[in-house]
Amino acid sequence: MKTKIASLSLALTMFTGAPALAQETPIDVNKNSGCGCCLGWMDHLADAGFSPTGEDLSANALMDLKLENGVPEDLVSCHTALIDGYVIEGHVPAADIRRLLSERPDAIGLAVPGMPYGSPGMGPESDRQAYDVFVINKDGSTAVFTNYPAS
Repeated sequence: MKTKIASLSLALTMFTGAPALAQETPIDVNKNSGCGCCLGWMDHLADAGFSPTGEDLSANALMDLKLENGVPEDLVSCHTALIDGYVIEGHVPAADIRRLLSERPDAIGLAVPGMPYGSPGMGPESDRQAYDVFVINKDGSTAVFTNYPAS
């Protein structure tokens, strides 16, 4: 029986290009209403197998959420997401979120400050400016998690 299940799983993977029986990972995105780049980032997440849900907040409520969840003011961007005990601030690529969830560091989460051109939701990656993804440690310090050079 295991052989038949393994064969079916392999066949599904080959035909769909995605892992068989994979489930989408839920992520709660808090943003301002009508923000096109936030919606673009959510599309990027959905394409990568996440299941984003958006909640529109006022600018003040969104800033309060960021600060309450440990996002330093110098790392703020336009949206804040919550996933499996972590905070994701700004246009963080899905691959970095997957890495965070896999490695499970003792951290608050990840952030891409500002809105760098070419980051997910902010224009074509083929013409991106250089940017860093930062890990936010629980003591408030930060470190580069991933560096994306200009393309």
